[in-house]
Amino acid sequence: MAGTALLSGMPLVSAIGGAQNKKKLGIALVGLGSYSTYQLAPGLQDAEHCYLAGIVTGTPEKENVWMDKYGIPKENVYNYENFDSIAKNDSIDIVYVVLPNSMHADFSIRAARAGKHVICEKPMAMSVAECDAIIDACKKSGVKLSVGYRMQSDPYTNEIKRLVSERPYGKVMYVSSDAGYISRGNPDQWRLDRTLSGGGALMNMGVYSIQSNIYGVGHNPISISAQEFSTRPEYFKDTDESITAQMEFPNGEVGHLFTSHNANANRLFVSFEKGWVELNPCHSYGPISGRTSEGTEIEYPHQSQQKVQMEDFAKHILFGTPNVVPGEMGKRDMVIVEAIYKSIAEGGKRIPLDLGDMGLVKKDK
Repeated sequence: MAGTALLSGMPLVSAIGGAQNKKKLGIALVGLGSYSTYQLAPGLQDAEHCYLAGIVTGTPEKENVWMDKYGIPKENVYNYENFDSIAKNDSIDIVYVVLPNSMHADFSIRAARAGKHVICEKPMAMSVAECDAIIDACKKSGVKLSVGYRMQSDPYTNEIKRLVSERPYGKVMYVSSDAGYISRGNPDQWRLDRTLSGGGALMNMGVYSIQSNIYGVGHNPISISAQEFSTRPEYFKDTDESITAQMEFPNGEVGHLFTSHNANANRLFVSFEKGWVELNPCHSYGPISGRTSEGTEIEYPHQSQQKVQMEDFAKHILFGTPNVVPGEMGKRDMVIVEAIYKSIAEGGKRIPLDLGDMGLVKKDK
């Protein structure tokens, strides 16, 4: 498994009980690409329970820029080679892995072994086996694990969950989610290289559709069928361009999924027995917009989804609140991703899923 050989013989560091005695937890971002630069770091600037404490980068030129901009001390700056020495740094409590998918398992496991709580950006890993390895490493080291599903902390998402649970419009009958954008950039970008990404649109935007279909029903699916098509094979040579899939849920609900790197798509539609609710846009950084069949607008003040996501995880560590996005949720979605690719490979065959309640978070009333 990727990363395991590198870690053999490394000492395990027990989880730090001292985190519970802190008012704010220090987060180190691993990988300083656009998401860390424009979303995560800014989101941490006014967070109440966590702050930007350190960085890990493979680009030396970025070190002074980030140190100057965010007041990060030199001792909290690491590269990919000396990363494991972060175990000795008590000012860093959480490591957020924001790297190409092929590096998620390695650095998440190394962070866990260093005794740091882990946020792994989505998708959790390249395979279900890698997800299991990350979960196992975190359990063995006694650290907490979360996946970077920012939408799970968004108030619009939680309003959908409320409507599904409380049933003011009756039972859910049908759910549909679309997530995609048009890729016109560098054909050599890592997202178009299967060895780095593990797949195309499905591994990038498709997990949003999987997520929203599931919370739009309130249950995990019991089967899935899928199809893939491409209109620009000269550009998408190594990864999937567009995928559609059909989900079957345990109480007869039907789900539809669409994801693409060649179409702008950003919508969730939930149809109940006596009405419907829609988020459009749904998966973007915001503002999000929602409405119901009664003509009611769903409106919440816009705030950084990344800030709220990291705050939720910090509160989980500090105060024992529910882990909004546990590692099992990331694993569940990779089980579904693998089933979609299997269905495509077998001509759209229906693939049964045995997920039970895997990844579903039951919050206390």
